[in-house]
Amino acid sequence: MRKAKREREHTVLTAEQTNSSHYKLRIQSRVLFIVYLLSICSVPFARASPSRCRDQSATFSRVDVWMFVVNELLVVNEISFPLSIPERIPLYKRSLYRGFPQVAVNVYEQVNYCSFLSQTLDVQVEDVRIRATYSQRKRVPITEGFVELKDAGKWRQICDEDWNMMNSRVVCGMYGFPGVKGFNTRAYKCMVMALLLLSQRRKKNYWGFSVNCTGNEAHLSSCRMGKAVKLVGNSTCARGMPVVISCVPGRAFAPTQSAGFRKAYRPEQPLVRLRGGANVGEGRVEVLKNGVWGTVCDDNWDLKAATVVCRELGFGTAKEAPTGARMGQGMGPVHMNEVECSGFEKSLTECFFNKDSLGCSHEEDAAVRCNVPAMGFHNRLRLGGGRNPSEGRVEILTERNGSLVWGTVCSESWGIMEAMVVCRQLGLGFASNAFQETWYWPGDVSADRVVMSGVRCSGTEMSLAQCLHHGKHISCPKGGGRFAAGVSCTQTAPDLVLNAEVVEQTTYLEDRPMYALQCAHEENCLSSTANSADHGSYRRLLRFSSQIHNNGLSDFRPRAGQHAWIWHECHRHYHSMEVFTHYDLLSLNGTKVAEGHKASFCLEDTQCDEGVQKRYACANFGQQGISVGCWDTYRHDIDCQWIDVTHVKPGDYIFQVVINPNYEVAESDYTNNIMRCKCRYDGYRIWTYNCHIGGSRSSDIDEFPGILTNQLQRR
Repeated sequence: MRKAKREREHTVLTAEQTNSSHYKLRIQSRVLFIVYLLSICSVPFARASPSRCRDQSATFSRVDVWMFVVNELLVVNEISFPLSIPERIPLYKRSLYRGFPQVAVNVYEQVNYCSFLSQTLDVQVEDVRIRATYSQRKRVPITEGFVELKDAGKWRQICDEDWNMMNSRVVCGMYGFPGVKGFNTRAYKCMVMALLLLSQRRKKNYWGFSVNCTGNEAHLSSCRMGKAVKLVGNSTCARGMPVVISCVPGRAFAPTQSAGFRKAYRPEQPLVRLRGGANVGEGRVEVLKNGVWGTVCDDNWDLKAATVVCRELGFGTAKEAPTGARMGQGMGPVHMNEVECSGFEKSLTECFFNKDSLGCSHEEDAAVRCNVPAMGFHNRLRLGGGRNPSEGRVEILTERNGSLVWGTVCSESWGIMEAMVVCRQLGLGFASNAFQETWYWPGDVSADRVVMSGVRCSGTEMSLAQCLHHGKHISCPKGGGRFAAGVSCTQTAPDLVLNAEVVEQTTYLEDRPMYALQCAHEENCLSSTANSADHGSYRRLLRFSSQIHNNGLSDFRPRAGQHAWIWHECHRHYHSMEVFTHYDLLSLNGTKVAEGHKASFCLEDTQCDEGVQKRYACANFGQQGISVGCWDTYRHDIDCQWIDVTHVKPGDYIFQVVINPNYEVAESDYTNNIMRCKCRYDGYRIWTYNCHIGGSRSSDIDEFPGILTNQLQRR
């Protein structure tokens, strides 16, 4: 009867049971025995700051630990200990730091396991650094030195008695290095001994704990704590020395290419790449499969998989594994889904994944943010006079007559590509504008002198100094001051991508009389031979439709405001961009044989993805642009949507379309602004095949699939 009653009422003890001294003694003895086991265990490792522990103070939150007895078990949070007491009693609360490892203890079997629940330490790891020796301090980046942790405001070294290469791998990854290597331990031992002999009164300053990493952690805060280190003054770590690590940088950050991380970097043909990122070491993940680039679905995407990508590309571990196309949407296939990595793979393609991407769209494209080495690029460049830190006159630190001085950059030929490099160097994302006059930004007067001219950038450089320029031979007729180069930066940018499939499906030939092409002729949409053509003659036009998507993270807007748009009387519309697209027919060796161009007389949201509202419409002199998630369609039957091929000879050609060819508007990725098709013309009909956007394939495919469609039309 009593047993049945206890089973029905196992939430609270009755008053008689609570007052029973024998019952209380039995409970207390068992609980105290468990607490004793808990108290003799190692002290937990207080977590470091998740983002490389730099420039942050890690303050650890405390959580309450509830102990109670239920169903013959003493439950401490999620850990159970058998007590053979079938009632639940509230005991007491303790405080401990969140995230400590927990291991169950079997009291009766007296297994030698431990839990860290009963201990509370006020330990704060505020930062982690690699302190270089005197001979290494001038090297950039710093790849070798002592590992030190900042605890309670003091830098402390770690004893290397229990240190291993897996620990070094994690620390190197936090600092942007993909690999770790051995070093000359004898030299460091001699150095430590020499320092002790030179300063006998100096005490060793060791951290009181060891670290136990598996090697696949993204940062040190994910590692477990090893055993405690007994601090006994200068006798601490008597059999060892302070921890020293030596990291291997990626080739992009190495002083010489031979010093780079060879296994992680494949210059001949990378299998993984990043696109659409605002800064170095971040972007949408794309993988190469069967010669075609595709994206990765974000199902199960985590830091381990992101870290594999980062190391493969020559960076360190991953700071973040963004999901939901936060770095913009890709185009083409989704190659990988439900990726699972151990963290030790050399390439993302070695991880387990589901080949079936059913249900995945580009709204779920996975991305990464990697730790990159501290190169100090931002210390040699600054923006002056702007209204906010993201804009201003470009001022560069350079050496003149043996001293470092600040100066300006000549604005001749200064464009959006150069501005992109400046914003990336300063960690400010993309360039939104490049300015050739900065009189409205009064910078430092002492920095008015031009110290760099003739700058030419491809847009991929990590610093302005890596671009082509005149060097010490400055040539700037305009001078600095009001004509110095300037930029404005932004963390988001549009990304225009042409739908290659639509072009391939809509291409055809049309013969059109010259008298019906007068407006197009005025806008230079015909070849130069049309200038002497008879009014009643015909022009042969290669027509097609274009569907231009904005896959970026901000709207695509014309650089010129409405007041600067150009009115064309013949077509009776405004041009917001005089040249929006170039259309070219090239020979197989790249020689241009015919050309066309399209002005943006109407940039608008023709259609949008589900749930996205149209924002731009051309009617009634409305605002022009292409919203994120929308596309603008130029139909094949409108003027200038063609290439004049009247005098082109039969043969094989390359049909090319370039969007935003003059880089008038900043974008996150210009490589996908080009579309190319193979083209065969027999004098009467034309066939286009294998259309693809730039960068979507490892190489062009030359196979001709045969005659499909495209009959000649005549009007």
